Amino acid sequence: MAFTGRYEVESEDNYDAFVKCIGIPSDIIEKGRNFKIVTEVAQNGNDFVWTQIYPTGHSMTNKFTIGKEADMETMGGKKFKATVKMEGGKVVADFPNYHHTAEIAGGKLVEISTAGGITYKRVSKKLA
Repeated sequence: MAFTGRYEVESEDNYDAFVKCIGIPSDIIEKGRNFKIVTEVAQNGNDFVWTQIYPTGHSMTNKFTIGKEADMETMGGKKFKATVKMEGGKVVADFPNYHHTAEIAGGKLVEISTAGGITYKRVSKKLA
């Protein structure tokens, strides 16, 4: 499947401005600034298991099916319900305070989140 794999953060743009905008506490922003987050994606048709693993050992998993409402969690730990869509090969989700897209481009996982006019881009290289 297109998204299935294990990816490690390679680069980030606008991390500080974005996480401040969505209300992440400054001590957490500081800790997360240079984290090499690993993202594991398992895709089976329209079913996804999307896990982010932090160097601290903490992980966050969202399980969803394209087009169906699912219980989700934000990067700040807030629980919410969302319907994830597939648009032009991109996984698209509206979180409570930001819009998120993810796609595979050039063999890399490219994630873009937008809030309050600030765009955060994270590019992760494939590990496996």
